[in-house]
Amino acid sequence: MAETGQRQAQIGVTGLAVMGSNIARNLARHGHTVALHNRSIAKTDALLAEHGSEGDFIRTETTAEFVAALERPRRVLMMVKAGDATDAVIDELADLMEPGDIIIDGGNSLYTDTIRREAAMAARGLNFIGAGISGGEEGALNGPSIMPGGPAESYESVGPLLESISAHVDGVPCCTHIGPDGSGHFVKMVHNGIEYADMQLIGEAYDLMRGVLGMDVAEIADVFREWNTGDLDSYLVEITADVLSAVDATTGRPLVDVIVDEAGQKGTGRWTVKSALDLGVPTTGIAEAVFARALSSAPDQRREARGLHSGADRSAAPADRAAFIEDIRQALYASKVIAYSQGFDQIAAGSEEHGWNVHPGDLATIWRGGCIIRAKFLDRIRDAYAENPELPALLLAPYFRDAVETAVGSWRRVVMTATATGVPVPAFASSLSYYDALRADRLPAALTQGLRDYFGAHTYRRIDKPGSFHTLWSGDRSEVEA
Repeated sequence: MAETGQRQAQIGVTGLAVMGSNIARNLARHGHTVALHNRSIAKTDALLAEHGSEGDFIRTETTAEFVAALERPRRVLMMVKAGDATDAVIDELADLMEPGDIIIDGGNSLYTDTIRREAAMAARGLNFIGAGISGGEEGALNGPSIMPGGPAESYESVGPLLESISAHVDGVPCCTHIGPDGSGHFVKMVHNGIEYADMQLIGEAYDLMRGVLGMDVAEIADVFREWNTGDLDSYLVEITADVLSAVDATTGRPLVDVIVDEAGQKGTGRWTVKSALDLGVPTTGIAEAVFARALSSAPDQRREARGLHSGADRSAAPADRAAFIEDIRQALYASKVIAYSQGFDQIAAGSEEHGWNVHPGDLATIWRGGCIIRAKFLDRIRDAYAENPELPALLLAPYFRDAVETAVGSWRRVVMTATATGVPVPAFASSLSYYDALRADRLPAALTQGLRDYFGAHTYRRIDKPGSFHTLWSGDRSEVEA
């Protein structure tokens, strides 16, 4: 640890809450000299008091002192709350920096804000990187997955630092340059959307075992622990077993039974769904996960609705518990494939819309370690895009097509049983409906177009000849070419 003096830091971190502090420590542990800054000096001093021996830190108090402590080109990693606070810190830093210096926003910023900020900084001669960082507090300290977007030339300066602190799988860093301006934060946003879907699907699997099969929490924990040794091997399945194994010290009950069943959200899931709507991409699994959290957080409505007649048929519960658990496992795997496939579709659409040239295989590579959705089958996703970079949908890759086709019988039994017994499975059901719609020869959209033409003269196309047509519905109902 050192005071500001002749030495200068390779990178500075401003915003020393848990995530910022852990990333600063991670950088220092990897041999980088790190300048520290926080609006509250107490947090800077607390970090140094507890962890100052972990590496080479430079303590600063003012923003001017912080910027002066950095070698050129200056590199600043901001770990501050998204929104107005981010803009305020950017403006304060930019006023003190020089052309060629680099500001990195490591928070969960909305990608359109990042596009705006990158353009504003470029006009001032500064480089701006929006870096999605996944892995939570543990990942920040021990190796996150990092998704930086911004000017390619600035990544040449910042990339080696970020790659050094990222998670590594098979010797490959879980960090790569995603593309220009807001691409990194866009990819992180969709990553979080997939995370929402993944957790909702896990929750539905748990609810089926408990509500349909009557299993106790400890038994369900054992099932998830077993699942984590096979195709479902993933961080979220692993920690599900841990959470379900926890016992409340006060009551002696399973911890999950004393947690209020209202799921919070910080906004990235909603952003993902809004973006998908703008891009015209159906991310049904993610949307249902967001809506499920919203419904869980409406306690007054739920309380008043508890007396509604369910029409549930509890006799529909399967007699063979082991067979139904296997059905749930298959349905969970197939639905996870749908969630990832939809997420990659959205990333492809966003990349095309903004001209980012994002490579999906790169994302599968950097998501294998450090991030919350890391899973065994990301290796399969990477292989699928390596084999066919122009893959029209992840679901259509031979491995995933075979896996889903194998699971579809189980998937249908799970959704039918849940419906019959009154257990809500919005993500399982919507994922299955998406699959059925995608594979259908004909969709009722033909009728939709007919209705639109009837009331609004929106026209329609025919299957037997080119062009657009309109039926004179209020006249003689003859067809005219539009």
